Amino acid sequence: MTDVRVAGVGLTHFGSHPERTGRDLFAEAALNASEDAGVPRDDVDELACGNFMGALAERQGHLAPLLAEAAGLSCPATRYEEACASAGVAVRQAVRLLRSGEADVVLAGGMERMTNLGTAEATEGLATAADELFEVRNGVTFPGAYALMARAYFDEFGGTREDLAHVAVKNHANALDNEYAQLRNEISVEDALESPPVAEPLHLYDACPFTDGAAALVLVSEEYAREHDLDAPVAVSGSGQGGDALALADREHLARTPAAGRAAREAYADAGVDAADVDLAEVHDCFTIAEVMALESLGFYEPGEAVGAARRGETTADGDRPVNLSGGLKAKGHPVGATGASQIAELTRLLRGDHPNADRVPDAEVGVAHNAGGTVASAVVHVLEVVA
Repeated sequence: MTDVRVAGVGLTHFGSHPERTGRDLFAEAALNASEDAGVPRDDVDELACGNFMGALAERQGHLAPLLAEAAGLSCPATRYEEACASAGVAVRQAVRLLRSGEADVVLAGGMERMTNLGTAEATEGLATAADELFEVRNGVTFPGAYALMARAYFDEFGGTREDLAHVAVKNHANALDNEYAQLRNEISVEDALESPPVAEPLHLYDACPFTDGAAALVLVSEEYAREHDLDAPVAVSGSGQGGDALALADREHLARTPAAGRAAREAYADAGVDAADVDLAEVHDCFTIAEVMALESLGFYEPGEAVGAARRGETTADGDRPVNLSGGLKAKGHPVGATGASQIAELTRLLRGDHPNADRVPDAEVGVAHNAGGTVASAVVHVLEVVA
């Protein structure tokens, strides 16, 4: 089994791009990744891409060959759909291809275009990641679903809206210097607490925005990197995936995300590390409560302990284990089908030292990316390590 190196990363600006198509966004990210890697496009053996709502937002199915063509590739291409975890799954499949020896170079990434739909239609589209028969027909939206999870967490473990506000403040602060971030504005705890309610106890600043954007990674085998003298010091050393019941009503716990726990344990075992070895993390904070539950599922905190982590300064940029130095989904943005690849791109830049926030973690060697689908019915975790 071969190691997998991140040879190059590419991102678009995350935000509203009404004048652009999804294929255009992905082409930009793929070109940026190829230039960063210094790998000829003719060497790419396969494309693995994530996308969730292309058929709704752009009335376009059969996206994979279209995105391959846009990226200037002539290779087999496959689209992976796992709601918000789509790109994470695409990266996981790319890692498997490289480890098995079936490929030497894989372009992995994702794309989503959402803002053209408008709030109501985009909300309806996102709801298709929930159980249509037992949740969507009864009016469940994802703000409502995560509000239920937040209420369950507060009931079981305690915590307050102010604890969640500190998560939002932290992630907005982290996004200020990130040129790819959508919301580069500083907020206060008071701003978060006084923002309009979305679904109690969650308010506007507890939620990530609708976002257009794309992310791409050039992943190569260790042998290819060595033979072509690539500067690729970051490796994907661990990969794991977990699942859970789709509907919240069918779960044993609303305040925990066991799918992410299973994915984390698998990824740690694969990499030969444990939670204590992790220096920084990019986690799926579609809502502030989601970051809290992610930190517990990743083994950084016992159940009930993570809700105060941002308030205590433990997960801030200057904390013991910074979380979401990119700004997270909360402030960087959440183009659903691209997020999982974007997290790995951001971690790679942080570990290589060329991210604007890299000076906050100058000695970091191990990072974790946590990508979740829906209300965490799907979860993918990757471990990244500096290896050379």
